Amino acid sequence: MKNPLDSVALNAAIENVHRAGMPGLFAEVRDGDQVWRGAAGVADVATGRPVTAGMRHRVGSITKTFTAAAVLQQAESGQIPLDTPIGRYLPGLVPGERGDAITVLMLINHTSGLAEYLPYAYPSLKALPNLAETGPQSLDDNRFTRFHRTELIEMGVTAPAVGAPGGTPGLYSNTNYLLLAELLEQVTGTTAERYITENVIERAGLRDTELPAGPYIDGPHSQLYEAWFGMIDPPRDYSVYDMSWVGPAASLISTVADLNRFYAMLLAGEIVSPSSLAQMQRTVPVVSQEGKTIDYGLGLYPMEGPGQGTFWGHGGTVWGAGALAMTRADGKRQMAVAVNLQRWNRLDSSGKPQPHPIDDALATLYRVAMHG
Repeated sequence: MKNPLDSVALNAAIENVHRAGMPGLFAEVRDGDQVWRGAAGVADVATGRPVTAGMRHRVGSITKTFTAAAVLQQAESGQIPLDTPIGRYLPGLVPGERGDAITVLMLINHTSGLAEYLPYAYPSLKALPNLAETGPQSLDDNRFTRFHRTELIEMGVTAPAVGAPGGTPGLYSNTNYLLLAELLEQVTGTTAERYITENVIERAGLRDTELPAGPYIDGPHSQLYEAWFGMIDPPRDYSVYDMSWVGPAASLISTVADLNRFYAMLLAGEIVSPSSLAQMQRTVPVVSQEGKTIDYGLGLYPMEGPGQGTFWGHGGTVWGAGALAMTRADGKRQMAVAVNLQRWNRLDSSGKPQPHPIDDALATLYRVAMHG
């Protein structure tokens, strides 16, 4: 019987991403009981220390699936009905008519109309989404800044609305998920981090996954290189960074093995109930931070290949780090990939990111990993 994982093709594909300009990356692909783990390139460009497939990594907005699952658990127990207005729980944070109009569900699927707080928290990013008029200075300035979640939420809530509550397409916004973290605290009486740790991370048996309290990544990990569209040259290491700027929206540290384990259990109905999972897979159009319209569910989104079935998961980026985890709907085929450089595309004369060989090489790796 043919091994469903083509290790030769996977090894070549991951090596090609490194050759295209990615300092280092690592991945785990699963098909039933078959497992392939691979790594290519370096974890430290100064020393040449190699990346390994078991490294811990900042996985960015993959965190949103964990936070959404925690809210869904509370919905199952009747503590947080998804159609309840957020103003009923957090009137001080989302006051007045908006608090009455925005439901918990709209926060989870990014249809609240609430703006992204990041351009207000990071002054050099104020011009977003106009990349050409942004600069990377704030990334350095805020390396050890301890943000208060409520101050970030206030920035997003007081900024001009980006849509009507419940309107589509929605707009992807971290403000939504920081509000969900506040909601979890209000309802559970414990911190969002502790609730997610005990009821999602530990429930899934993830040993190398955590919501960090400080700026450091414990255990073996890569340096994380941020280029900010060629404005940081050479790219700067942001592996030491206080993650309070994103908290339970995007601060998770994990491994590719843990991510595959988590999504396998989630899609098997072992983290939330099968009916909650069905709700998580009900999508609406949402404009991503890259300006593309995607189908987005409740902390999950689909990727499809020609005749290959639907994969569900999430991607994520923070300063210097990126990851993508996707699991086929039947749970059999899985991929988790981590990279240690972000925003490698330089801008063209019109201010748009130019194509880069890394883009095509990554797309090929994803295709080989998901579809063979």
